[in-house]
Amino acid sequence: MYRPGLNDLDAVIAIARRGSFRSAALELGMSTTALSNAIAKLEASIGVRLFNRTTRSVSLTDAGRLFVEQVSPALQAIHGAMETVRSQQTTPSGTLRINAFATAAREILSPLVLEYLRRYPEVHIDIVTEGRLIDIVAEGFDLGVRMAGLVPTDMISVSLGRPQRYAVVGSPDYFERHAIPRVPPDLLNHRCIRVRLPNGALYRWQFAKGGQAVQIDVGGPITLDEVGVARTAVLEGIGLGFFLEQDVRADIEAGRLVRVLEDWTEPFDGLCLYYPGRRNPSAAFKAFVDLARELSANSRS
Repeated sequence: MYRPGLNDLDAVIAIARRGSFRSAALELGMSTTALSNAIAKLEASIGVRLFNRTTRSVSLTDAGRLFVEQVSPALQAIHGAMETVRSQQTTPSGTLRINAFATAAREILSPLVLEYLRRYPEVHIDIVTEGRLIDIVAEGFDLGVRMAGLVPTDMISVSLGRPQRYAVVGSPDYFERHAIPRVPPDLLNHRCIRVRLPNGALYRWQFAKGGQAVQIDVGGPITLDEVGVARTAVLEGIGLGFFLEQDVRADIEAGRLVRVLEDWTEPFDGLCLYYPGRRNPSAAFKAFVDLARELSANSRS
């Protein structure tokens, strides 16, 4: 007789949380076909359907909702017990899942993540990059990386070192056709690449100088929500762009882009690693946070 395992139950919770077999399969590190087969086998063993499936959506049946409500607390207790045992490990191992936006992932990869893997080769790091702000606990992540101002107030955060700066840039070709802006309000007379935030709102370019803060609601021919695409548009001379300095530093140094309004882009608190409080964090988790704190301290000394 088939007896569902812990992985089968985790799969049900992941699908219920994600609302998608594909997203749940990515989270669980398995193929969609394998996940679908596992759920079908589980449903056959208990004699009821847990999910209503269409070509466009997945939802819990009434039986499925009851199943999730009763299984979730038990699963949390089991995983809690496993975490308690893992916290007694002396050698970090297992998997750490990290959520970050693309620029943040690039920033932490070499100084933090790769150094961690060199020190602790038995740990696997799973980084998911996305622009939207998520609940890392609900989405099954151990840690998140965001700008300091975007870290939820109920999370523990670790500064990842260097302050950040924004840069306003345009191509040499663009400035052959348009005057260089001297103060932020001059941007209202320029074509700018508009940026859509993860919550759907349009980003207002923010400046500060000598204690004076200014926000400019720029106008322009195109609105984008991905840094790489926006950079391409600026390189092609479509308009001015507003980027984190590290995203365009190489272009500025190579002369592909010209920086303006530099005196209006003051440093601000940069990236933070953040996570929920845990009673019994695993050895892998503790080692990652400790390394983040170590590197942060070194970068400030």
